[in-house]
Amino acid sequence: MSPAADARQTGHRVEEVLDRLAATGDREACAAAEELVRVLMDFYGAGLARIVAGLGEAPLRPLLDDELVASLLALHDLHPEDVHARIARALAAAGDPAQVLGFDEATGVLRLGPESAGTGCGCGSAGGQQSVEDTLASFAPEVTRVEREQAAPQPTLLQISARPQTPARVR
Repeated sequence: MSPAADARQTGHRVEEVLDRLAATGDREACAAAEELVRVLMDFYGAGLARIVAGLGEAPLRPLLDDELVASLLALHDLHPEDVHARIARALAAAGDPAQVLGFDEATGVLRLGPESAGTGCGCGSAGGQQSVEDTLASFAPEVTRVEREQAAPQPTLLQISARPQTPARVR
């Protein structure tokens, strides 16, 4: 399992545990658990901030391609790249040849179009879309939804050939 999947699964697991606590109806225990998560996040974020400040940006550069490191830096607002650079990095890491048509920072919606005119066959894979979304979640957690625009259908090719010859008439 990839480190990025582990980071995403860990986030889901924390939410599940908090939901399970909330389902017990013990509001005090639920509030304490949520506070514990916040305190630990702040603690680890402060430690990461010191590491980033101590290292500087140059030694950090090789680590920016690591999905787990990138997700932690983005989560704590320590990533040196802006969201647009991180979106481009995520698409490159996922091997997605899509063109970014726009990113709405207010809603988190990323619009993607095909890199170049495709075959129009619609033969993309659903697994590929999930991989892109997982990678975006690591590199650019600001992206909450991906909308893809389909390639314009290719025009139908007309077959042009020489006019068939008529057989010679027999007299």
